[in-house]
Amino acid sequence: MINLTIDKSLAGTIYCGFNYHLKSIKMTYISEHNNIEAESLQGQKVKKNARIIGKTLEIKHISGNRWDEVISSFDGACQEQLYVFSKNRWPNVALEPVLFFNNGEITGGALVLVQALPLKLGHIAILKWGPLLKDHGADDKDEIYAACVEALLEEYDKKRKMMVSILPRASHAKNNAEFEYLMKRGFNKGSQLKFPNRYFVNLRQNDEEIRKSFAQKWRYHLNKSMKADLHFEHAKPERIDEFKSLYEQMNDRKKFADHSAYEDTIDELMAIKDKSLRPELFFVREGAKIVAGAIIFKAGETAVYLYGATSHEALKLRAGYFIHYQIIRWLRDNNSAKYYDLGGTDGFQGLHQFKKGMVGSAGVIAPVPAVANYASHTLPLIMGSLAFFARDRLLNFKHYISGFLSNLAKPDQKREER
Repeated sequence: MINLTIDKSLAGTIYCGFNYHLKSIKMTYISEHNNIEAESLQGQKVKKNARIIGKTLEIKHISGNRWDEVISSFDGACQEQLYVFSKNRWPNVALEPVLFFNNGEITGGALVLVQALPLKLGHIAILKWGPLLKDHGADDKDEIYAACVEALLEEYDKKRKMMVSILPRASHAKNNAEFEYLMKRGFNKGSQLKFPNRYFVNLRQNDEEIRKSFAQKWRYHLNKSMKADLHFEHAKPERIDEFKSLYEQMNDRKKFADHSAYEDTIDELMAIKDKSLRPELFFVREGAKIVAGAIIFKAGETAVYLYGATSHEALKLRAGYFIHYQIIRWLRDNNSAKYYDLGGTDGFQGLHQFKKGMVGSAGVIAPVPAVANYASHTLPLIMGSLAFFARDRLLNFKHYISGFLSNLAKPDQKREER
C-alpha cells in the first residue's frame, strides 16, 4: 500500500490554482451575462433560424435495449454511444438514451451520461461522440445536428439545470463541423486528450489503390508479410477466448498500460445478438498457430479498430501489417463503412509511425476535439467547471504516480507528431 501525503506548499499551490479557476469561471459568467441584453438578438437568431428550417425536434427517452436496436442503422453509430458498452464502462452514472424526431421521423439520438456531483450539488449531462445523426448524407445534416444540440440544451440545461458536456467525434472531413458549431453556439472549450490524433484509412479503394496509398516503408513490410506462411480468417464470436489469451500474452510482453474499456466491455460486446452491431473477430495464423488477432466495430459510416493482439512471433512475420491489410479489404467488400478508424497512439512513437504509414496518402489524420461545455445557469456552470478542473488534476496526478512507480512502457511520441 502506498501512503501519499501532500505538504503545505503543494496544498497551497493546488488551492491557488483551484481559486484562480473559480475566479475565471465567475469572470466568464459575469462577462456573458452582462452582455445578455446587447446580445439578445443573437439568441433570437438561433430560435428564428430553427423555425425557418423547420428543425424544432421532439425529444423522446427510450430504453437501453431499444436504443441499441435503433442506432444500428445510423450512419453515426459508434461503440461509445452503445448502451451495452456504456453501462459496463461507466457503471456509476445514469444512462439516458434519447431520440430526436422531426415531424414524426427519427433524425438522430444521443446516449446521455448523467453524472452526479459530490455532496448532491447537481449533475452533469455528458455525451461522448454524440449526438448521433441517422443520415450523414442528408443535405441539411448540419442543421439537424444543430437542432439536436438545441433539443439537448432545452432538456438538460434549461429544464433540468445541468451543465451539458459534449465530446464530438474526430472528423475525417477537412474541418470538424460539429465542434465548430458548438464553439459558435457558446460552448466553452474544456480539456483535450494529450495525444488526440485518430488515424483514418480510406476504405473505398480497390486493391491496387489501397497498396499504392500506403507509405513506402509500410508497403515494404506488407510485401514481406505476404511471402510468409500467413493465413487470414474471419472467426465466430464464440472464439473470443482465443483472442483473450493472445491479448494477455501481449500485454505481459509489451508492458503497455491498458486504459481501454477492454476488460469491462468485451464479453457483452461479443455477445450482442444483432449482427450489425456486434464487433467482428479476425485472426492470422502461421500454420496452425494464431499469431495476431483483432476486434473491429463495423456499424455506421466509420469502422473502428477496437482491440488488437499479437504473439512474440508476429513481429518477425510482420503479421500486424498482414492482418490490417486483410481487414481493410474485408471491410470494403462486406460493409458500407467509408473509413477505418485505427484509434490513437497513447503517446507511443512506434504506434504513430505504424498507423501513419497505413493511413498513407488517401486517408486522414485528425484530432479528437476538446470537450465542449455549456451551462446557462450560475450554479451548474460553477460546480460543473470545478468538477472537471478537479478531475483533470486528479487524473494527471494518478498518471504521474503510476508512471513513476510502475515498470510499464512510457510514452515516447514526439510533440510535433501529435
